[in-house]
Amino acid sequence: MDISKYNSFYYQGSGAVFTVATGGTITTNGDYKIHTFNSSSNFVVTTLGTAPNNVVEYLVVAGGGGGGGQYLGAGGGAGGLLANTGLAITVQSYAVVVGSGGAGSNSLLVAGVNGTNSSFNAITSVAGGGGGSYGANALSGGSGGGGTGLNINPSISVVGAGGTAGQGNSGGNGANAGAYYGSGGGGGAGAVGVNGTGTVGGNGGVGLANSISGTSIYYAGGGGGSVYTTNGTAGTGGIGGGGNGSAGAATNGTTNTGGGGGGAERNGTGQGGNGGFGIVIIKYKFQ
Repeated sequence: MDISKYNSFYYQGSGAVFTVATGGTITTNGDYKIHTFNSSSNFVVTTLGTAPNNVVEYLVVAGGGGGGGQYLGAGGGAGGLLANTGLAITVQSYAVVVGSGGAGSNSLLVAGVNGTNSSFNAITSVAGGGGGSYGANALSGGSGGGGTGLNINPSISVVGAGGTAGQGNSGGNGANAGAYYGSGGGGGAGAVGVNGTGTVGGNGGVGLANSISGTSIYYAGGGGGSVYTTNGTAGTGGIGGGGNGSAGAATNGTTNTGGGGGGAERNGTGQGGNGGFGIVIIKYKFQ
């Protein structure tokens, strides 16, 4: 008697087949494998599980925007964040792109640079927008950059830039009156950037918590806005990797969180913070 089919039944658990794949840094959490991509690569499916084991959960975070610089620099917007479960896959190689963070500005006439997009399969998260500088408008993105503080040029807006629906939020506005002219915080995945006031730079918008890695971690926080002179109070970065603003040099967004860079003021180096690189994480049942 041919018992091979019974052996197969026994070893595969009543006919169940589980997905096998390579790519990224692979860890396990209970019955799940987690592929973490901190840089661009490929997710290669070599064996497709039988339903319901033929789907994956994913987190795709784009690179954060750079903070504005030199004079009244605003916080950079966080990279867009997309997450979901139950994405059907097939046996193939999927390109995974991890977006880079945008450069912070060191010019009062130039905004921070937008980050770059992250993607997996047909899912694309939009890069964070650069923070405004005195003489340069904030840039839109996954989350928008914050608006610069007081601007006497009517063609330059103190209003924060818009985010992308379902991925992030708008940046905060800069103050157009007051003693120290605080700039707006960059938008985060979970909240808009905070408006600056006459004496305080706006905080970056908070990101969103996600537990795909097995631990709840915040991603995609916006950068904090700067404030003119050290007598004011600069904004702090949003939870989720946003860089702090400063009356001097700002801090960078945290790498592989998609955090926006902080805005800078000329009393220090005037260098806006760089946005943080994004991240892609893929999870599926393997036993």
